[in-house]
Amino acid sequence: MSLTTEQVLVIRATVPVVQEYGNAITVRFYENMLREVQDLNNVFNKTNQINGHQADALAKVLCAYANHIDDLGALSPAVERICQKHASLYVKPGQYEIVGAYLLQAMKEILGDALTIEIHDAWAAAYQQLANLMISREAQLLKEADDWSNWRDFQIAAKVRESSEITSFHLTPLDKQPLPGFLPGQYISIRMPVPGFHYLQARQYSLSDMPRADYYRISVKKEPVLNLGQPNAKAHPGYLSNILHVEKSVGDILQVSHPAGEYFLDLRQKELSDGPVVLISAGVGLTPNLSILNTMTAKGSKRKISWVHATRNSSVQAFGNHIQKLANEHADVRTHVFNKEPSEEARQGVDYHFKGRMSLQKLHTEHDLFINDTRALYYICGPEKFMADMHNVLRNWGVDGERIKLEVFGTG
Repeated sequence: MSLTTEQVLVIRATVPVVQEYGNAITVRFYENMLREVQDLNNVFNKTNQINGHQADALAKVLCAYANHIDDLGALSPAVERICQKHASLYVKPGQYEIVGAYLLQAMKEILGDALTIEIHDAWAAAYQQLANLMISREAQLLKEADDWSNWRDFQIAAKVRESSEITSFHLTPLDKQPLPGFLPGQYISIRMPVPGFHYLQARQYSLSDMPRADYYRISVKKEPVLNLGQPNAKAHPGYLSNILHVEKSVGDILQVSHPAGEYFLDLRQKELSDGPVVLISAGVGLTPNLSILNTMTAKGSKRKISWVHATRNSSVQAFGNHIQKLANEHADVRTHVFNKEPSEEARQGVDYHFKGRMSLQKLHTEHDLFINDTRALYYICGPEKFMADMHNVLRNWGVDGERIKLEVFGTG
């Protein structure tokens, strides 16, 4: 259903209203829907509901949509990110109808008589337009995933401690079928019950190795405390990460979704096949970049690769020996590790290269970062502020934004 010219004008005219009341609308929307449609609690992240991030993110989406109602191409990256996540969670087309109904109900409850029939109908048409676009894209993504269209049971085949905080899990399908490949950098979703909840929870974890037909590997940080930032919400350990680390053992079963995500290196792009790749990460953000590094070196890539990583201290640094081994074996791989608090045993020049926080200014702009090579691609993963800082440095040096990829989890 396409919007009429009049409806587009109505949506654009409501931008100030959505900016002012958007958060109140989305908070009410989630309260009503998750109370009355219990099954949807299996889809939405409980932590992001408590801390308000989900409602805030949806409010911003509504504002952006209203602002670009006649230029949806500007929203393509955000829409793709959402569709990838929806497909990985197996959001069903019929659930869009439920969401639309509760969203319009929340608008009416918050705006009252200000939500005229004209405005209501315009937003109903606008929502349906966006829903149809996303339903179509998500169906395409599921088809591309070899029609893997629902959760599958996987067994933990191996559990490997990589550092004091990070443990790897090798996951094999119970049905013994060969696993579809993925683009290095992508993630899978893991779903399981959480004690104290009456529904399932899912989280996304980057695949941390090159594609294999027999198992997937994820490397998970044990989150000791999540500060929810709300007055009545108690801080707690990360729900799924702690269950995986503490309670799950080799032989246990997990529900797993197909690989998804828009953060990846596409080795099929011939026009960029000779360009350098700069992999920038902090902490557990190294996992998708490790998948890219492992894939490129295993395939014998001749592209120059810069591995740039920041770690808090030596005990939490994961895969250090593996990455150094790859650098020793492949002349085109250069490593640059920033260690804020290296241990006495850590060897500068081997285990780490710079003491302190990451600063791209300490690296050579040409030999390490390839700033003037217009073919160079940059992959950044870590805490949001870290990613923003690294992105800003590269943009200030003149790097085209389209060549900078950011991995944003949570609500994005």
